[in-house]
Amino acid sequence: MTNATIKYVEQSSLKKDVPQFAVGDTVDVHTRIVEGDKERVQVFAGTVIMKKGYGINETFTVRRIVNNEGVERIFPVNSPFIANITVKRSGERRRAKLFYLRDRVGKAVRLVEKRKSKKDGEGATKDDGEKGAGAAKAELAGAAAS
Repeated sequence: MTNATIKYVEQSSLKKDVPQFAVGDTVDVHTRIVEGDKERVQVFAGTVIMKKGYGINETFTVRRIVNNEGVERIFPVNSPFIANITVKRSGERRRAKLFYLRDRVGKAVRLVEKRKSKKDGEGATKDDGEKGAGAAKAELAGAAAS
């Protein structure tokens, strides 16, 4: 339970447009880097292996392999130095923290891509006469006999 006063003070530091991503997603994190009087954007691409915290303390960890060496970087979600977070692909997972990926090498590090579900407006609905598995098999058998 957080104190209402702390919540009110943190409100000004929270980002308004935090992108939606989950553990297991492959993301590009665009980070602002200030060198002297110049500012540039550097991209860190990898898999989100962990999210933790709440509010101003919320962080996420991104892991990638560089020169056969695993590199993990922890980013605060509400940091002003994060310019953009782009989700490249969503991975299926059953755990909240993917620390087991640290022990894997090569193609074993990849996660199975999450399948896109049909939206409400697409596909058959109950009003369209949705068919069960038996009706679909009978229809296929009838088409094969023709």
